[in-house]
Amino acid sequence: MFKITVVDVYVCKICGEAYIGEKMPTHCPFCGAHKKYLVKARDYDDTGAWEVDLNEKDRINAEKALEVEISNTIFYKCASQKTPSLEGQKLFKILSKVENEHASVWKKILKLEKIELPKYDACASEYIPNLEESHSREERAINFYKQAAVESANPRVREIFQAFVEVETDHLQLSEKRL
Repeated sequence: MFKITVVDVYVCKICGEAYIGEKMPTHCPFCGAHKKYLVKARDYDDTGAWEVDLNEKDRINAEKALEVEISNTIFYKCASQKTPSLEGQKLFKILSKVENEHASVWKKILKLEKIELPKYDACASEYIPNLEESHSREERAINFYKQAAVESANPRVREIFQAFVEVETDHLQLSEKRL
């Protein structure tokens, strides 16, 4: 006997990605935004979501955020390849993907065509030093994003910074739990 499941389409208001599932996830599977930023696709029109007017301070903070996310993306990619622990490899791989999605959000806000990811291999070949570096990176990102959210004149930019504070705090807790 077949069980009929009802699926729906959900959209993340932070990254704009869609998810198909039986129920709304607790976090965006792409950028990690918390459930409060997820909506049913039929209830959300994201037309113009990326047409954001940036003042000078918001532009500077968005550019810095893009640099942070690119740096974290390539660090985590390196750590996923060098860490001998299978759990560490998986953890750093998903963190790299999430940070890359964050970079993509800033790319859209800044109306950039493409993001170049430079090569990076300065991560450690051991799990614990990479977790320590992860912890440090996440603390810096959280502190910067909190300040940028306070400084932001644009409500959309402020919302993204606030959402990313929550996501980076989740990442920080992942490293704290393992250290």
